[in-house]
Order: sequence, then structure tokens, then C-alpha cells
Amino acid sequence: MPSLPVISGQKCVKALMKIGFTFDSQKGSHIILIRQQPKTRLSIPNHKELDRGTLRAIIRQAGLTVDQFIDLLFIF
Repeated sequence: MPSLPVISGQKCVKALMKIGFTFDSQKGSHIILIRQQPKTRLSIPNHKELDRGTLRAIIRQAGLTVDQFIDLLFIF
């Protein structure tokens, strides 16, 4: 399993938007993203650095593998 990169909440949001997630709302420092198919709702902390455990949980909830998520970070 590859090592998780240290990224910001904004970079995580941008990567997830590439696979169909859209901005729903923001409550405090958390950005809420939704996807219609399959129906998914994610809460992303808008921090400078996401903890590795938090990032791993977000990736799992999005239905991705770590490899797939890393690929999304580098697709323009």
C-alpha cells in the first residue's frame, strides 16, 4: 500500500470533484461534498494539513483506493 501524501483540505476537495462530487455547503471549517450516484456525502476539514487517518477515512468513504486517490491528485 502506498504512503499517503500530506495534503490540504482544499487539495482533497479538488481531487474529489474530479470524480463527480459537488460542493453542497460549508459549516465552520468543514466543506460538505455530495455525489448523486452512488449517493455519498463527505465532510472534508478545510485545514492546511489533513491527518493521515482522516484522509484515509475520506478515501474509504468515497469508495476509492489510495492508489486511485493519488492518481486523482496528479490529473489536471
